[in-house]
Amino acid sequence: MNPHSDTASPSPKHPRPARQHCADLRQNAPVHRIELVVLRIYPVRRIASKRFTGPVAAACGRDESGIIGLVLWGEQTERIQVGDIICLTNGWCRRRNGELVISTGTDGKLVVLDR
Repeated sequence: MNPHSDTASPSPKHPRPARQHCADLRQNAPVHRIELVVLRIYPVRRIASKRFTGPVAAACGRDESGIIGLVLWGEQTERIQVGDIICLTNGWCRRRNGELVISTGTDGKLVVLDR
């Protein structure tokens, strides 16, 4: 804990990645850390494939630089709500139907920062 601050600073071994913005994202590139407001969640559907079986939902979110598509997997479809401020870390960015879409993929994390 920094004595001049009332918040904990990141560990020197695991520094917090710099925040990215929607305008910074590129297809086929990692998403290190992005914070968004969830604008809309489309109906949940169930998929079955070699890599994943379970519920999935398309969504969209925005930050001060723009709007981005978002894929919610499994329990994320129940936990995330419209209006949530979320932080996605260690995810990926792909292009789908001409638009950029981000997701946690297999190794990422999605946290609700505020409701």
